Amino acid sequence: MFKRSFAFLSLLVIASIALTACGSSTPATQAADSGSPATSGNVIKIASQSPLSGDQSVIGVDIKNGAQLAIDQLSGPLKDMGFTIQLAPYDDMANPDNGVANAKQIVADPAIMCVDGHYNSGVQIPSSEVYHSAGLANVSPANTNPTVTTRGYAEVNRIVGRDDVQGVVGADFAASKGVKSVYVMHDKTAYGQGIAEFFQQEAKAKGLEVLGFEGTEEKANFDPIITSIIAANPEAVYFGGMFSQAAVMFKQARDRGYEGMFISDDGFDSSDAAKIAGDTLMAGAGTFYSTVSGPAAAYADTAKFVTDFKAAFNHDPQPFAAQSYDSAAICLAAIQNAIKANNNQMPTREAVAKAVRELKDFKGITGVYNFNSIGDPVVAKYFVIQVMSGDPAQWSANEIVQTLDIAPPAP
Repeated sequence: MFKRSFAFLSLLVIASIALTACGSSTPATQAADSGSPATSGNVIKIASQSPLSGDQSVIGVDIKNGAQLAIDQLSGPLKDMGFTIQLAPYDDMANPDNGVANAKQIVADPAIMCVDGHYNSGVQIPSSEVYHSAGLANVSPANTNPTVTTRGYAEVNRIVGRDDVQGVVGADFAASKGVKSVYVMHDKTAYGQGIAEFFQQEAKAKGLEVLGFEGTEEKANFDPIITSIIAANPEAVYFGGMFSQAAVMFKQARDRGYEGMFISDDGFDSSDAAKIAGDTLMAGAGTFYSTVSGPAAAYADTAKFVTDFKAAFNHDPQPFAAQSYDSAAICLAAIQNAIKANNNQMPTREAVAKAVRELKDFKGITGVYNFNSIGDPVVAKYFVIQVMSGDPAQWSANEIVQTLDIAPPAP
């Protein structure tokens, strides 16, 4: 998903590269070199990285579950070829340091041949520097910050759209609803600040007056910010960031009497947003969010997935679970193709990464996927959704008000 300042990201990237380099002489790192077989046995692992603990775990756990279901259902051809397929789940805690530490463990395991993850772009970007250094394929089900792919790494791909498009979609929607003024907030993360900046740029281009642009790491008491918003009296408030922060702020603003429109992004897309803010999300001019991941039921080929997911995990899939299923499916298909190209022997990580990028018209449950030269899907879906209920159990019934198919910016 996500653009603290470029300088901040650069420091994370440099740090991760330096730490990887320090360990470059260890046997584990040598075994993970992209020119060597990924494993000497017949065990193949796909790793997942997502927040399995903390306030974003409601999404992160289902990213893991989506990958597990794909492995359970789609690894038959590889098993018939004599390989054992396993999921290796890692908890990145939505934290860059944890993601990078996990990434180093992942590349040190020679059985891991592909990574399904992450949820947060601020975690994915530095972690994927480690995957890149080891030649390990990474297919992201959720990360939208442009930097994920604009680095041009052959190993890094995503199956969702980008914030430089999603931010524009949100601003265009606001303009289409007649909004003339907006106050823009973000959470100071790579994702939240990045998408807020793209929203602000397009809002100004559409003639909207931006009455404020502010970042905050506050999670509990938004009174000072809400006082500024009420004084500015915008017709809409845009929040770039995650539901765990935005929903608290939206509820407190409604409780203080703000009646304008709330707009957010796919980081807001979680049933826990309703658990936090309840019916206040429908008050005033309502709450809307853009997303690169529609409800699972919005896709033509997800009905069986939804049924099977609920049977396996006893709840409906959260956003990005279906995309994680497809990301793992892409990993499995690429591994299978690389094995066939290597006379049914274990391939190198480099061969698997190449096979991911070379997949053509891959039919997943959320769409048909082809990657461009930097790992973006050649066309991505974007949705604008309105919150229709304060009941978390009804989150998947939120109303889709716009569906758009948009190509990414040229590489």
